[in-house]
Amino acid sequence: MHASLPDADTLIARLAESVAPTFEPASLIVGIHSGGVWVAERLHALLQCASPVGALDISFYRDDFSRIGLHPQVRPSSLPFDLENRDILLVDDVLHTGRTVRAAMNELFDYGRPASIRLAVLVDRGGRELPIRPDFAALTLEVPAHQNINLSRLDDGHLTLSLA
Repeated sequence: MHASLPDADTLIARLAESVAPTFEPASLIVGIHSGGVWVAERLHALLQCASPVGALDISFYRDDFSRIGLHPQVRPSSLPFDLENRDILLVDDVLHTGRTVRAAMNELFDYGRPASIRLAVLVDRGGRELPIRPDFAALTLEVPAHQNINLSRLDDGHLTLSLA
C-alpha cells in the first residue's frame, strides 16, 4: 500500500488539464458536499468557468438513508442557475461504490433535465457496486475495502489526502 498520497493541489491541476479540452464555456460545475465542492471550487477557478459553482448535499437522496439516518452536518444544496438542457460537470473527491454519484444524479434531475452529466473525480479507488465510471479521474488507486481515502481542508484552505 502507498505510504503517502500525492498532493491534492497537484491532482486538481491534473484533473483540470484533462477536463479543459472538452469543457465548454456554457458548462456548469456542481460539486458534491463536502470534498467534491472543494475540488469543484478549485476546478472552477482553473477552468475559468463563468457560471457560479453549484453544490449538492445528497443526504436525503442516499439509498441507505433509512438505515444510517441524517448526517449531523446536512447542508442545503445550492444550484444558483437553471440546469435545464445544460452540460454539467459533476465533481466528487473520491469515487468508490458509485452510490453517492447515483444519489447526486437523482437530485440533479429533481432540479431539471440536463443535456449531459460528466463525472470528474480526484481519486477513483475502485470497489464499484453500481455501473458508474468517471469521465475524468486525476488518480486511479486500488484501496482495500477496509481503508478509506479522505480529503480534508485545513484551516488555511490547503487540501490534503490521507488513508484511514
